[in-house]
Amino acid sequence: MTVLAIDAGTTGVTALVVSENGQIASKGYEEFAQHFPEPGRVEHNPEDIWQATLSACASALRGTDTTPTCVGITNQRETAVLWDRRTLAAPRRAIVWQDRRTAAICGRLREAGHEPRVSELTGLRLDPYFTATKLTWLAEHDPGTWAGVESGNVAVGTVDSYLIARLTAGARYVTDPSNASRTLLYGLSSGAWEPELCELFGVPEEALPEIVPNYGPLGRTDPAAFLGLELPITGVAGDQQAALFGQTCFDVGDVKCTYGTGSFVLANLGGEIVRSDSGLLTTVAWQTPSGERTFALEGSIFVTGAAVQWLRDGLGLIGTAPESEAVARTVPDSGGVVFVPALTGLGAPHWDPRARGLITGLTRGTTRAHLVRATLEAIAFEVRDVVESMTGGSVPMLKADGGASANDLLMQFQADQLGAAVERPAIQETTALGAAFLAGLGAGVWASRAELRKTWQLGRRFEPGERDDAAYERWRAAVRLAVEGAHGS
Repeated sequence: MTVLAIDAGTTGVTALVVSENGQIASKGYEEFAQHFPEPGRVEHNPEDIWQATLSACASALRGTDTTPTCVGITNQRETAVLWDRRTLAAPRRAIVWQDRRTAAICGRLREAGHEPRVSELTGLRLDPYFTATKLTWLAEHDPGTWAGVESGNVAVGTVDSYLIARLTAGARYVTDPSNASRTLLYGLSSGAWEPELCELFGVPEEALPEIVPNYGPLGRTDPAAFLGLELPITGVAGDQQAALFGQTCFDVGDVKCTYGTGSFVLANLGGEIVRSDSGLLTTVAWQTPSGERTFALEGSIFVTGAAVQWLRDGLGLIGTAPESEAVARTVPDSGGVVFVPALTGLGAPHWDPRARGLITGLTRGTTRAHLVRATLEAIAFEVRDVVESMTGGSVPMLKADGGASANDLLMQFQADQLGAAVERPAIQETTALGAAFLAGLGAGVWASRAELRKTWQLGRRFEPGERDDAAYERWRAAVRLAVEGAHGS
């Protein structure tokens, strides 16, 4: 038996066919366009995401002679997608999680005193990152489209809901708790949409999708819509929660970091809702068909791998992202150069949407290698910031995944900075693997989490060496400068 996993990320869609032993039988990938209509704004065309999904899945399926037993989905979270319930066409581009246009709306709600109550209900904070203020913005700035939402003709959802609607030809309009808990509209304690929050953000509760468990029978693909296949959809989760599941972080205290466009550190909290007073988020990790929920503490860092992409595309300092390791190794250190990659504001634990990127310590002797090395160091410093906020100190071990985790120099930096081992799995596609694991549990491909844990294989373990605390303190000072500069102080 095999499972088809769809990972609809921020820059492209990956499709994996995963075998019963947890190995990747075949893979497909398709990028889609990014739209930046104004500074601070990021949009996707939903149809592009759907076409990339079809292309990636067709490619993966061509690489295997088996028909998958079921389908699992994981997705970029928080992105606000609208589509016509009848035709499934999108009336406008989606507003992406990275988009910062709602900073003023967040400020307005904060000044009105709403943030403590919002945080109490959701485990989140008022930040443009989350879905609800994007919907508030649409109601205020795109009344024509919003009229369709209020009339019931236009659906509102995140990328998981949109893909399930497309896969089922409109038969299913659902989301799961891991995605719902990122919207600012879901109550952590109630496990449901909160009428109080819907009223605050101006979102009709009846416009929101049904919340279903993370695995079990969720719908069936329509063969006319999806490559001639009628398959049960039996698993869905937001990308970071899927990565936690794919890393088999099933025990309380297990911690993983996904190094992607941004980096996301999640710690398994078990069944307890633990709230952070140090800038971290409380979120749903997953919910079983019986209703039992597992929670996670999350530190969301907006720009890490994207900073390496900026070195490549924005500055032309490297030809490919993997080249960053070889270039950084040509110098023994960053030469005093410090980079704060706040290219879309600062996430955890600082949460400042107005902060902007900053490079300090430049001299006549600075080379591209110093800047590249400073970028890799910044990623490790950002993750150390979050882990120390999360644990009050260090962590016994960190499981690492995502594209940038292939960088051995970065992983060694990370182990050094954490003073803890970093383990990288043999299969680094853990987000898609998590979707496959959830779907396989939902369809009976695997009988238990214990069975899934046996499939996890270590790729490499990085032991901590000497820690450069002086470099970390220079980094912290630069972060303070970035924040002060954004606020004119």
